[in-house]
Amino acid sequence: MDFAAFLRALPIPILQAPMVGASSPEMAVAVSKAGGLGALGAGGLAPADIEPAVAALRAATDRPFGVNLFINPAARPGAEVVDGALERLAPWYAEIGADLPAAPNDFAPGFEGQFAALVRAAPAVASFTFSILTQDQVDALHAAGSYVVGTATTVAEARAWAAVGADGISAQGSEAGGHRGHFLAETESSLVGTMALVATIRAAVDTPVIAAGGIMDGRGVAAALALGANAVQMGTAFLLADQTAVSAPWRSALEAAGDDPTRLTRAFTGRHARGIENRFMAQMRGVEDEVPAYPVQNRLTQPLRAAAAKAGQAEMLSLWAGQGVRLAKPGDAGEMVGKWWEEAKVASRDLAERLGQ
Repeated sequence: MDFAAFLRALPIPILQAPMVGASSPEMAVAVSKAGGLGALGAGGLAPADIEPAVAALRAATDRPFGVNLFINPAARPGAEVVDGALERLAPWYAEIGADLPAAPNDFAPGFEGQFAALVRAAPAVASFTFSILTQDQVDALHAAGSYVVGTATTVAEARAWAAVGADGISAQGSEAGGHRGHFLAETESSLVGTMALVATIRAAVDTPVIAAGGIMDGRGVAAALALGANAVQMGTAFLLADQTAVSAPWRSALEAAGDDPTRLTRAFTGRHARGIENRFMAQMRGVEDEVPAYPVQNRLTQPLRAAAAKAGQAEMLSLWAGQGVRLAKPGDAGEMVGKWWEEAKVASRDLAERLGQ
């Protein structure tokens, strides 16, 4: 069946966002068992770890699930770039009482190896962020039996994914938490809200669209489907779930979030991402344009963030969250999916009655 039919066959058209560092295999299983589509964020996994991770999910559920990778070019920064980045980070490492790391030999798992492992693992859905696959790569995944979903933050990116044969487009609105998935234009030019993005992509391509960004409950699900989305993807809404992998200080920051707490920053990873603003983001704002691009900065701040999490220090953590974080609630991830779907049906009935007046 085509991807639109696959999405219609899901009992609940809610996809769990593959959030590296926040979602977990247990979350993916719970969401898929509930009738949605769970997902594994495999962007940080070594190639050798991807097939075992997918096999473990298959052993835990016979329902379909997705796996996501970051499309990263090989990082070969000069010594002066790494030294400069470490010099900027040195006061933060000193404050938390952690040793400044030595310059690493590598900065992220190799994408080519990850991709080959993903083709062999052949999950039901393979999704990608940060760049775009080639036609040959899409064909390889299709031959393995996987649907291909590409992240787009603009209509131009959606058209690009459609041109290489993607089965679906994940339309990432500016409200979304975590890393921005733009790849054709600069960040500022790619900050389109979910409502406008879904509608304009639907008008531009025939490829099924998944609405992502700012959807926190059943009313948001109903609204996205009314705009023409074939399904929705929810991430921040799952951050307080029982199956979350967020650290204790991250959870505390989520629970205490105010009405408008998030900002974009590239200070933590070298790629713009949305999270709850803290002291690191605020004080690094003046130099954040100078930090090396992802994944270099991401790798250099990993020990700092690990030390901060261990110390319970949220001011030095990447507290990724979307603009709707104030609406996040605790609970079982599977039960959340069922509740949101019931809310969506109620909202749809209420709107139908109102329109019928």
